[in-house]
Amino acid sequence: MLALVMQKTGETVELLRQAYILRERVVNVKGYEIKLTNLDKAMWPEGLTKAHLIDYYNHIAPFILPYLYNRPIVMKRYPDGIEGEQFYQKECPDYAPAWIKRYPVEHSEKVVNYIICNDIQTLTWMANCGCIEVHAWLARIESLESPDLAVMDLDPAEGVPFRDTLEVALLIRSALEEFRLAGFPKTSGAGGLHLFIPIKPAYSWQEVTAAMKFVAEAAAGVYPDKATIERKVDKRAGKVYLDYLQNGRGKTMAFQYGLRPLPGAPVSTPLDWREVERGDIHPQDFNMNTIFPRLKSLGDIYIEVLKKKQTLDKLLKMV
Repeated sequence: MLALVMQKTGETVELLRQAYILRERVVNVKGYEIKLTNLDKAMWPEGLTKAHLIDYYNHIAPFILPYLYNRPIVMKRYPDGIEGEQFYQKECPDYAPAWIKRYPVEHSEKVVNYIICNDIQTLTWMANCGCIEVHAWLARIESLESPDLAVMDLDPAEGVPFRDTLEVALLIRSALEEFRLAGFPKTSGAGGLHLFIPIKPAYSWQEVTAAMKFVAEAAAGVYPDKATIERKVDKRAGKVYLDYLQNGRGKTMAFQYGLRPLPGAPVSTPLDWREVERGDIHPQDFNMNTIFPRLKSLGDIYIEVLKKKQTLDKLLKMV
């Protein structure tokens, strides 16, 4: 249960138990006052409410925050649950508390003041906004023009079995290993996979995109029956699309441990390569209910993403 300390009285509030009695409540998180609203609102069709959403992000905070640290954030908000309207919000809204950290980023047409989510109080506030999906940049604000993550987004066409996506992921791993690069797999939380490749923040967005394009083209060339870089959706039938273009400046990814707006409340979950090799897993295995027992058993198997600083030099010589 989520237990947040009341600012004045010090009493604990069990939001899940009281969600249908207390539709809103002012709580104190690390000394910051937050008004939680519409706690009984259904967010997923299984009866999971906004209280469950807030509860989840509070409990997952120690695991997700190190990865989000100093990255511009885009909220994908579902004010009426996953069956209602949704929208992306890049600009930190004017009504956000003054203590929410903002960071201005210049784009071609305007400056966007992004939220920087480095603490549990900001994560709680975002969840209360109906933010189910937390999307983040692949660069941190201290080196915004040089990403510290490269990514390969494996997006299967409709009807493609998950096992095919796993097979293509193994092919990408082999291609990366040719250039002494380690990739770290995770479920997208939907039907695909993401491979995160931690790198030194020493390359431009264009260089990182070019490097990942080379890997994607090589993989699609070796395995044309199941992998493709074809951008037109109607030409990807039966294949896994290797989306290297997610490495562009301003692109954001659903990060590990973030929820996704699908039935069952799936979670984008780090995988061990042995699980990928066995091929007996399914995206629906990883959700709000299963992630905490998994973390208790395995720990954070993605931690090397925070530690490794790999180079793309050898790969860029091939571009």
